[in-house]
Amino acid sequence: MEDFRIESHLKNIYATFPEANHQPVIGITANYADGDARLCDRYYQQVVSAGGTPVLIPPVADKQTIINTLDHIDGLLLTGGADINPLWTNEEPVQRLGGINAKRDLAELLTVRLAYNRQVPMLGICRGIQTLAVALGGKVEQDIYSSRLNQSSPRIKHSQNADRTEPTHSVTVMPDSYLADLYGRQTKTTDGQAEIRLFVNSFHHQAVAAPGPRFRVTAKAPDGVIEAIESNEFKPILAVQWHPEWLGSDGLPLFQWLVDKAATFHRAKRLHDRILTLDTHCDTPMFFPQGVRFDQRDPRILYDLHKMTDGRQDAVIMAAYLPQPQMGEQFSQKVDIAGIIAHNPQLKTLSTQLSPTQYADLIFDKLEQIVADNSNYISIARTPADLYEDKRKGRKSIMFGIENGLALNHDLANVRHFAQRGVVYITLCHNGDNDICDSNKGSHMNNGVSEFGAKVIQRMNDEGIMVDLSHANEKSFYDALDISRTPIVCTHTCCRALCDVPRNLTDDQLRALAQKGGVAHITLYHGFLRKTGEATILDVIAHLEHAIDVMGIDHVGVGTDFDGDGTVRGCADASELINFTIQLLKRRYSDSDIEKIWGGNWLRVMAQVQAAAVQG
Repeated sequence: MEDFRIESHLKNIYATFPEANHQPVIGITANYADGDARLCDRYYQQVVSAGGTPVLIPPVADKQTIINTLDHIDGLLLTGGADINPLWTNEEPVQRLGGINAKRDLAELLTVRLAYNRQVPMLGICRGIQTLAVALGGKVEQDIYSSRLNQSSPRIKHSQNADRTEPTHSVTVMPDSYLADLYGRQTKTTDGQAEIRLFVNSFHHQAVAAPGPRFRVTAKAPDGVIEAIESNEFKPILAVQWHPEWLGSDGLPLFQWLVDKAATFHRAKRLHDRILTLDTHCDTPMFFPQGVRFDQRDPRILYDLHKMTDGRQDAVIMAAYLPQPQMGEQFSQKVDIAGIIAHNPQLKTLSTQLSPTQYADLIFDKLEQIVADNSNYISIARTPADLYEDKRKGRKSIMFGIENGLALNHDLANVRHFAQRGVVYITLCHNGDNDICDSNKGSHMNNGVSEFGAKVIQRMNDEGIMVDLSHANEKSFYDALDISRTPIVCTHTCCRALCDVPRNLTDDQLRALAQKGGVAHITLYHGFLRKTGEATILDVIAHLEHAIDVMGIDHVGVGTDFDGDGTVRGCADASELINFTIQLLKRRYSDSDIEKIWGGNWLRVMAQVQAAAVQG
């Protein structure tokens, strides 16, 4: 019998603690008709059955509304409904285009693009698959019957009058896909080949014509109509043309997939809220002469404020990179004085031909200008305490590094100069020997660390600057280990056991580095991850786990080399760095281990190096 006493219902809620366990919050896009935002109950019932908490997202194309909504949800469900206006894909409407829903189009296209940038898990259904395709570079068949008039193979009826709970045609699922994992029931075809076939319901006349570069097709109907797509970038994005919300238990696995992905995403977000995430090497300053904008989502660079926010990244060490001149040549880095130091008029008397030290200083001047222009959101940090204070205040952090000791211009006094500017590490060399040490791409000019180089390392110890051996050859590496009084670091490197190139560290080097208390940070440069084929985030994880096996969890980290040719599928820029955390969570790394990988180990070494300088 129904109980209409509210107190008895409240008593049941408060009978245990906590009242409810956390469930992933799934935002569901609403249809729009006759002035109302509407949602078929089957969508939210399936979300509830899958263990999620549904919330309705009205079709509002307001920036603040969309961004704040995405900040509060863990997954996004794109629902069915009317056609998409083909003008969004630069096409004119065909005669049999159905009713479009202008109220939904812009709101949902913006929501998808922003959710994609934030790595929010997404499931698209019917119109939802088309929305994903259009938002991310694909095309839609406005009317599948009109576009297939001359097709020789039989056409099937996709817009059916059957009860929505009734399967009406089959689809063939591609192997190695999310759908194959969810519905892995193989059957034999007439020619004896194994395939996965699903029986689905169908009520549409539009479909995806081309999924675009970010998706791959994972299911088709017998007449070739695309019935499912998923991300080809290791993102949790899946979309189907049919209506699983009406298929009860047969459709439930798709909603469970979304809720499971949303749960992992939620955990990754909360973990990034608690821990400090530090990337120890990027080369974004190389793009400053092009007039890039750090406060915009600038497509020319892989690090900016928007991408750091999307990827929930706290801090990055930006390097002033100096190319190594050929033997006998002088450093010749020309800069656009008007562009890079417009804020510093007294330097306009300089020639565009700068010394290495002047060039590095100009890079740091520009970083300081960027920070000054965005001081509410970003700060320059010099110590671990600075980083944690910035995180507490809700600001991002930039630290200064130098890539190539050439910046010292053969003057030991410049070690102190750069220490006073806030430089936290100097990579002793780059691709070529210099007056400090030999490079892995050099000619063994010094037979390791030079006499001057030994003085540089000792002075760096005195000034609290970390010694980075990322580009050094093996002799220089071991010499520096012996010379330095404090642990050394490799800010962006990989494992030679997995990719045999001189730039990577051998297992013996990794062990020696760990024995001296140092750290090796795995980089995302494809040529250091694998010698053939495309590198992906899975290769990065493989190198990280190999380093952990050799060195232990206390001596590893991440240095992306973004904007220095570092980028891989699945972690292409700073907005995707949370995907690295998600991969670690999938492998059941503990929160404390992930905190160590994301900078905890580095900060231990940095604190030790800086403390030794104070004591010395």
